[in-house]
Amino acid sequence: MSPRRRLLVVAAGVLVAAVLIFVGVRLVLGRSGDSGERPDQGTPGTVILVPGYGGSQVSLTRLAQVLTAAGRTATVVTLPEGGTGDLLKQSDTLDTVVRAALDGGAPSVDVIGYSAGGVVTRLWVDRHAGATVARRIITLGSPLHGANLAGAGAALAPGACPRACRQLAPGSDVLDRIDDEDLPDGLPWLSIWTSDDETVQPPESAVLDGAVNLRIQSICPSATVSHGALPTDPAVTAVVLAALGTAPLAAPVSCPV
Repeated sequence: MSPRRRLLVVAAGVLVAAVLIFVGVRLVLGRSGDSGERPDQGTPGTVILVPGYGGSQVSLTRLAQVLTAAGRTATVVTLPEGGTGDLLKQSDTLDTVVRAALDGGAPSVDVIGYSAGGVVTRLWVDRHAGATVARRIITLGSPLHGANLAGAGAALAPGACPRACRQLAPGSDVLDRIDDEDLPDGLPWLSIWTSDDETVQPPESAVLDGAVNLRIQSICPSATVSHGALPTDPAVTAVVLAALGTAPLAAPVSCPV
C-alpha cells in the first residue's frame, strides 16, 4: 500500500472512531436532543405516574384508579433500588417505561411526578428529550430545587441518607444541573404544591420557571393539604383530571370541589 493510501486509510479510521466516540458519549449521557416537535395536544396517550422518594406505588394507586375510571390508561413506575438510589438511573427507568408505552401504540405520554418523582421527571425531560414525547407533565409537591430535610440528612447523617437523599439536598450537583437548563419551549407543565407541605421545605421549591405553578390554597383558600395527601386530595385530583384534558393547560381560577 502506498504511503498516501495508507494515510487516507488511517485518517478515515480516525474519523470513524471519532464519530463512534461521539455517539457513545451521547448514549451514555442519555441526551438525544430536542427537535422542537411536540405531541398533538388533542390526542391524549398513556398516563405514567412516578412515585416519590422510597418508590411507594401505593401513594399513587388511588390516583391511577381515578384516571383509569376516567378512561385513561395509567401505569405506576416501579423505581429501581427502592426509589432511594441514583435519580439519574430512576430517570432511565422512567424512559424505559415511556418507550414501552410508545412501542405499544400510545401516541404520546402524560407524566405525573409525585414528590421526588417530579425531579426524576425533570431529569428525564433533560436527559432523554422527554419533551418530544410528553404531551403534558404534572408534578405534585416536587422538591425541584431541593428539600431542607434532605440537606440536613446529607450534612448531619450522610450514612443514613441514601444517594437520592443526598441528590435532593439543595445545591446538589444533580439539582444544579437541571437548574441550569430551561424547560423546552412549548412543553405544558403544571406544578401543584401546598402551603402545608411538611416534607418539602420550603414548599416553594416546587415552583418551576416556565411551568404553570399552582399553590392549591390560591384557589381553595380553606384547604389543608399535607405532602402525603397531595395525590389523593379531591381538589388536587380534580385539577389533575382537568389538566390532562385537551383544553390548553392553564391554572384554574376557582376551587373545583
